[in-house]
This record gives sequence, C-alpha cells and structure tokens, in this order.
Amino acid sequence: MTHRLDLSGRWTLEDETGEHAIEMALPGDAISALHAAGRIPEPYWGRNEYELRWIAERDWTARRTVTLDRTDLVLCLSDLDCVASVRWNGTEVLSARNAFRSYRVEIGHVAHEGENEVEILFRSNVREAAKAQADQPFYIPYHSGNSPIPHGNMLRKVQCDFGWDWNIALAPFGLYGEIALEPAARPRIGAVHIRQEHTGGTVRLHVTADLEHATDTPLTCEVARPGGRAIRGEVAREGGRATATLTIEDPELWWPAGQGAQPLYTLTLTLGDHTETRTLGLRTVELLTDPDAAGARFAFAVNGREVFMKGANWIPADALAGRIDREQVRGLLQSAVDANMNMIRVWGGGRYEPDWFYDLCDEMGLMVWQDFMFSCNLYPSTPDFLSEVRAEVRENVARLHHRACLALWCGDNELVGALTWFPESVADRDRYLVNYDRLNRCIEDELKATDPGALWWPSSPCPGPMNFGDSWHEDGSGDMHFWSVWHENREFEHYRDVSPRFCSEFGFQSYPRMDTIARFADPVDWNIAAPVFESHQKNEGGNARIASTMFRTFRWPERFEDFVWLSQLQQGLAIKTAVEHWRSLKPHCMGTLYWQLNDTWPVCSWSSIDHGGAWKLLHHMARDFYAPVHVVVRPDGARLEIVGISDLPDPAEVSVDVYAVTPDGEGRSLTSGAATLGTEAEVLCEIPASELAEQEMIALVWTGPEGHSGGDVIAPRPWKTYDLLPPGLELRAEREGDAWALHIEATEAPAFFVTAEADVPGHVSDAAFHLFPGHAARVTFTPDDPAAEPQFTLRDLHSATVAKH
Repeated sequence: MTHRLDLSGRWTLEDETGEHAIEMALPGDAISALHAAGRIPEPYWGRNEYELRWIAERDWTARRTVTLDRTDLVLCLSDLDCVASVRWNGTEVLSARNAFRSYRVEIGHVAHEGENEVEILFRSNVREAAKAQADQPFYIPYHSGNSPIPHGNMLRKVQCDFGWDWNIALAPFGLYGEIALEPAARPRIGAVHIRQEHTGGTVRLHVTADLEHATDTPLTCEVARPGGRAIRGEVAREGGRATATLTIEDPELWWPAGQGAQPLYTLTLTLGDHTETRTLGLRTVELLTDPDAAGARFAFAVNGREVFMKGANWIPADALAGRIDREQVRGLLQSAVDANMNMIRVWGGGRYEPDWFYDLCDEMGLMVWQDFMFSCNLYPSTPDFLSEVRAEVRENVARLHHRACLALWCGDNELVGALTWFPESVADRDRYLVNYDRLNRCIEDELKATDPGALWWPSSPCPGPMNFGDSWHEDGSGDMHFWSVWHENREFEHYRDVSPRFCSEFGFQSYPRMDTIARFADPVDWNIAAPVFESHQKNEGGNARIASTMFRTFRWPERFEDFVWLSQLQQGLAIKTAVEHWRSLKPHCMGTLYWQLNDTWPVCSWSSIDHGGAWKLLHHMARDFYAPVHVVVRPDGARLEIVGISDLPDPAEVSVDVYAVTPDGEGRSLTSGAATLGTEAEVLCEIPASELAEQEMIALVWTGPEGHSGGDVIAPRPWKTYDLLPPGLELRAEREGDAWALHIEATEAPAFFVTAEADVPGHVSDAAFHLFPGHAARVTFTPDDPAAEPQFTLRDLHSATVAKH
C-alpha cells in the first residue's frame, strides 16, 4: 500500500444476541442494511416503525478482514454514529462518542502483516443515552413530544434520529463517511485556513496550512480563475505551519442566486504526493444589526449590497443516512433555486452536511445559514460533553469556513425558548441558564478561535447577543420564529400582525401528494383518522388543525384526493400570506425562511417538497411569491394597498392594473399604478376595501423588466363564501420528446388553482394557477420514466369542493 487503502464496501453485521448476522455495506446505516438483507420490512411502510425500535436497543458489531503488507498505518474514520468502539485484532484503538467528528488513529502497535480483523462495536444508542443521563450531576430535560425515544440530547448525533414532529423515530446507527488506512509517516496537509481581503478591485487570499511529516517536502500553493490560468503564491514555512498570500486582480465576484453569477476559483496546495483543493467564491458577507426606531436590524449584505433572503429550512434528506443520495439532494437544492430561493437554513437538529452538499450550494448560489447541531432540548455542560463540542466545532468550522455559500453560524435552534418549556428549568432557571450559557460560550469561543472572521448569531430565534427575550412574539430585533398561526390555529391574516426583521421559521402543514401517500398506506387506509395515516402525522393535533382550517376556508371536499389537494392549497395560501406581507415591509424585514423545504420520509408535514422530490402546491406557489419582481395586496385598515417589490440588483420600472372580478368572469377596472422600484417596497396604488362587492375578488396584472411580469387573484374573504361555477376545463396532451405538453383551457368560467395530476411519478412545470376563459395555459409534464404513457386529471377549486350528485 503506497498511499491509501479504502476499507469501504462489504462488512458483516451481527447483533449482541447472535440472532441476526448479515452483510452490511459501509458507508451505510444498519437499519437500511437489515432491510436490504430481508430481515426487516420497509421501515417507512404503514406502522412498521413501532416494531423496529428494538434494533436501537441492542449492541451491534460490524467486522471485516484486511490484508496488509505494512503496519505503520493510520486508520481514518468520519461520520461514525455514534457511541462506538473500534478494535483492531481484538484491541480497542478508538472509543468514539460523536457522529460529527472525524478520527485518525495509529494502529502500528496492533496491526501485523497479512490478515487483520477490524471490528466496530456500535453500542445501543438507547442504553448509552439513558446511561449518560443517569451520570449527569442534575437532570437535563429533553422534548418528549419530539423524541419518543428518550434522552437523545445526551448524545452528539442527529437529534431528529430520536423522532421529531415530522420524523420517524428509530435512533439509527452506522458509518456514513470514510473508513480508510494511510501510511503513518506520509507527508500530509492538515487544517487549511483561508481569509479573503477585499480592497478596491483586488482580493488577497491569506492561506495558512498545518503540515505533518513534512520537514523536507516541498509545498506549492496556487489559485486558478474559473477556466483561467493559475496564480502561484510565495510560501513561507515555520515549524509545522505554512503561509502564503495570493493576489487576484480584477476578481470575478460570487453572488447569491438572482443577484449575479457564481464564478468559483480553485485553490490547490500540494505537499509531495498529497494535494488539498478548496473551491472559493470571492465575496464579502456582513450581518447588519444596527439599532433603529423599531429595535435593531437583521439584514445580510453581500459584496456591500443588501440582499433580501428568500428560502426555507433544510432538514436531513432522509431519516436513514444510508439512503441519502447526492443526485437526490442536488434535485432538492435545484428545486429551491427554481423557486427563486437564495438561502437555506441547515437546521440544528440534523447534521453538518458533507462537503459535496456545500459544493452544490456554492455552484447554485444558495447561501447557507448554518446552525450548530443543538435543537429544542437542554444539553449538558459537563467537561466531557464540552470537550466533544469543542472538537466538533473546531473541525466543522475549519472544514466549512471558506465556503462562498456560508453566510452565518448560529449557536442552536430554540434552546433559549427551551429554558421555559420544562418544569425543571422553570423551577430553577438560574441553574439551567448558566448551564446553557456555558455551552453557548463554548461554541462561540471555538468558532472565533478557528475562524476569527466568522459571522456568529447565538441562537435562533434571538433578539441579539446576551438577550434572552421572547423572539416567538416580539418582532423588533433579531430573527423571529412565528408559529402562532399553526400551533394556535389562528387565521392566516394573523401573519400580518407581526413585522419581523427576519423570520427564520414559520410554517403550515399539509398532506403529501397521493403518489407519496401510496408509498406508505394502502387505499383502505386513505383516511386521516386511520391508524396508519395517524402514524405518519407526528405533530399532536396536526390533523385537527388542518381540518379546522379547511372548514374555515373552503367548502368541504367529498373525496379523499380532494381533501389532500386542498390541504396543500391552504398550506400554500398560508405561507403566501406571510411572505407577501413581510416582503412588502422591505427593508424593515429582510428575510423569510419558511419551515420547511424537504422531508426525511413520506409523512404529513410542513414541507414544500415531498420525500422523493415531488413538489407540493406550496413549492409551485413559492416560485411566484418569491419572484424577483412581485406585486401584492396589503390590507391597511379600510384601504387595500397594492405594493410593488423588487429584489433585482438594478432599479426596476413596474406598472400594475387592478381589477375586480366575479366567479362568472365578469371584471371591471379599479385602478392602476407604477413606480421605479429600488431597495424598498413601494405602494403603487390603493383602493378602499369597501370598493369590492361581496362576490368580487381582486385581480392584478403587472409588468416589470423583461421576464419579470405576472398576475394574481386575491380573495379578500374565505374562498367558501364565493359561488364558484363549473369552469368547463379541457385538456389536450401531446408528447414532446421525453415530456408532455398539456394545453389547458377554461371554456365556461374562471378556474382557480388549476392543477394537472398524472397517474405516474414526474414533475409538472406549473400548478395552482388561475385560468380565465379565452386565455389558454400550456404546462409541461416530465415523467420520471421517459417511456411512460401518463393519464391526466385536472383539479381546481370548484371541482374539489362542489358536491357531487
């Protein structure tokens, strides 16, 4: 072995009882391996989850043999989940307790030439978590509503592995990163730190690298323009550290999606036969928190330009890490960009994503709000626990600090609020507040020691550093989580009662699409009260809130398929109400990240994209309400203001015509307006609310710069109060290569929220759009299987809610 021996591939896996012995692929998770071996049923089907929790209650051992021709070796592991003992020829060489770290372990003292046995003992997450809780000096509460498997807050692993109000609870384990051997004395580049200095039309890259076993080994450092020549820097070395400065004249700047291009430079360091590369986007990012009359701002500026952040929260792409696929993730992130998003928040109950995830975000212009992995529980502050946290923070910050996409490091998700959730912390707030502060300060100190220029935000939501106020209801400063509409079952209009500076969480649930439901339930269980369906609704009271909101908003559907479709429509209307209002407050509000982009398994949730990648109606609607140029209706007492919004980098001339329309398609002009939009939203025109008759809705048609025109229909009252008419929808489908062109017309009356559904999996280019007689729509459907011959069904608000006789 000259350079590296990859140990991934086929291993065996056996439980502590000897009942199960199977083949297992590493990287991978044990639950997926058991399913692949035919030992357990599909975990996501029906109610199988509850019969599979025994897996996490046992110890399991993965084994393989390795043939060596040398013994001076280092074992390299990453993403080892979670409490694990690694033994080489029967001797323990590593005791690990943190899935968010990597390890390098010398094995020369236990390895021998020829055949060697390596074992990884995965200790039961359930037992280890309970033991860690018992060893605490005082009880550390966890959110039992989120975690049916208890004490997950004791372990440094994905917190939603223990359940969540949208996730399956299986406490999986495995190894998801690398497992390999390297020569122990090989010259090697360790941590690489990169700092950008922007001055006028020049960028200087200050590079520092830690070197190992490299006393006489030459080192080079160079950076290459996109598609251009390399610039080499002069390297200075002292001890085990090397530094270089590279000067880039006339740099091509990196911008978030919608603001400009994403040129990427490649930094290459070469030490003997070891090469490290880093992909760089040249940009500056600032977090503006200056005080003002309302409190304090919360706005991002990229390359000196303030940018309204539009996006969603990201959770793990699958509940079982072995099932996460790079191309699947690429599709999810591309869907975010396709919906005009420019930021995602990697939420603190999941994982620090792999390098290729951030590669994709760099390429796509998706900025990343990066939480540290703590969420919705309280956590220990014992020396052993904080030691693991320090190592985790150092490693992940060093790994990710140079990323163009990286906008912000945030200490945790909702831990400040969690201080008020548990009887123990309410009764003894001082103890638990000090306990929290020790953890939070530990994270901040290690972040700033590793990357002194990092942008830091202590918690989400949070009014500001050292401020432990209520950011669920107070909206003057910092970032806000606004959950009153969902959790308190309030009307959508309640979103207009707050004016957040940046809303980093808010959401409304819906059911997944029918083809997704078919992946976990037989037709006999297509009922929201069926036990199988309830087992895929993890938020207590969620089904009741969906149903009660639907009763307030729409006439009641008769068919289950219509009920599912309407749940998605009302989800879209909820988030549309919030985003449009808060965007209309720009620059007072400078960001909205709704909860949530994706799902970990087929489930009823707040996502806009189903597990598997299919768009819900919310995602189609998000493409419109996140459009770079948009016009909205903003109620203001007895007036209805028509507000224009532009996120384009240059001023945009926008004009709007406003009409009143009735369900039969009759319309009349109300007003019009125009403005040149810059950094602030502006009122284009207004009408008295009393101007509209009982059955009239508002129709907007606006024109902006090329490619930025649109229209909308807004119902000032609940849709159930309008006497909708049969629209006489007609559809003609024609194959166009691997896709289908769908020509849709309303021949008799307006059709609202028109959606074409296929009986095979695939993607439709537009949905939930309005169609008036005389104005045909053309959408495309691209089936997952290009050879499919789909049959199509049209759905609209009338057909979904009018009684069938």
